Amino acid sequence: MVNGDTILLTAPVSLDGESDATYRAPNLIRRLISLFKNVRPGSDLTRFQLPPLFNMPKSQLQCYAEPVYCVGIDMLSMCTKAESALERFASVVAWSISTTRPLIFGVAPFNPVLGETHHVSRGTLNVLLEQVSHHPPVSALHATDEKENIELIWCQHAVPKFYGASVEAVVHGDRQLRLLKQGENYVMNSPRLLIRFLPVPCADWTGTVRIRCQETGLEAELCYRGNSFLGWRSNYRSLKGKIYDSSSSKTIYEIDGHWDRTVYMKDINSGKLSMIYNAKEVLAGLKTPIVNDPKEVWPSESAVVWSEVSQGIMNKEWEKAREAKTRIEEKEREGLRERKSRGETWVPKHFKLFSSKEGGWDCLPIKNFVPPAPIVLPL
Repeated sequence: MVNGDTILLTAPVSLDGESDATYRAPNLIRRLISLFKNVRPGSDLTRFQLPPLFNMPKSQLQCYAEPVYCVGIDMLSMCTKAESALERFASVVAWSISTTRPLIFGVAPFNPVLGETHHVSRGTLNVLLEQVSHHPPVSALHATDEKENIELIWCQHAVPKFYGASVEAVVHGDRQLRLLKQGENYVMNSPRLLIRFLPVPCADWTGTVRIRCQETGLEAELCYRGNSFLGWRSNYRSLKGKIYDSSSSKTIYEIDGHWDRTVYMKDINSGKLSMIYNAKEVLAGLKTPIVNDPKEVWPSESAVVWSEVSQGIMNKEWEKAREAKTRIEEKEREGLRERKSRGETWVPKHFKLFSSKEGGWDCLPIKNFVPPAPIVLPL
């Protein structure tokens, strides 16, 4: 406990989109239609608050972080162990695919409150996230592994919009993977989230992910495809793409498969086919983080902030969950009113936030390395 508050950690979503705390609401489509009946098509949903009935018992910060530290096989360290630049790039592509996790239709994580943090360690990899802005919602991630000479810096700003029969969320911002020993920086974007209510309910990752390394001149394109409009599953969770030389635009490898099953890479010159990703090996048997040192857990930790709401959801005590969530949201609004009355602006504790050239947001960590966390993933 932290100052009398419970620390509640829930299992990561598994490969089949299940969790030990999953809740499926009855008459879900009818409830969703009722929920969005006053929302106009094209509306920005960044300020839209879901009732707990439609929440999973964890914060969006945890959902951003779990693909980094919740893995069955450490694909991140493999990126720095490959000998050639091309082998390292292929390893980065495989790792990027491994960060794609199944979605649970009908439920969404909590919108993080301003200043909320999530700090977890897996072995020598230390991961820290902070909600650096609430409107617009911007989340920052910094992860370091001093043993493997790896650094991750992400700044993500999701903008969901309602389109009548669907919701589409575009995740703005870059994800950077730095291999410090090799002096290589890999920059990539995120796929789009598509939630369709009619005619066939589904939640899919779609769109094109681009990965580039300026130091080697290598780039990749990965096209994510979901269910068809009518629900045909022929291309469900399929992935197609290529790795190519940016200077000549010459394709080196073709990539094909399904991100929830296996993905293969074909050498254009030799025709050799090799598996670069096996979801069952990477995503099977994922473990739940545990608290190693309760006294060192920050009050801003996601597992503390949302513990009472999460417990209500897991126990299906919806009124208790609603009241707890209302208290958190009111505390957030009160903090905003107080800062406004004093003429103050929020300053993140662990990151510097600034606008990017493209009109979005960029974040830089204040410290060079992330310290070990009091919450750890069992190895």
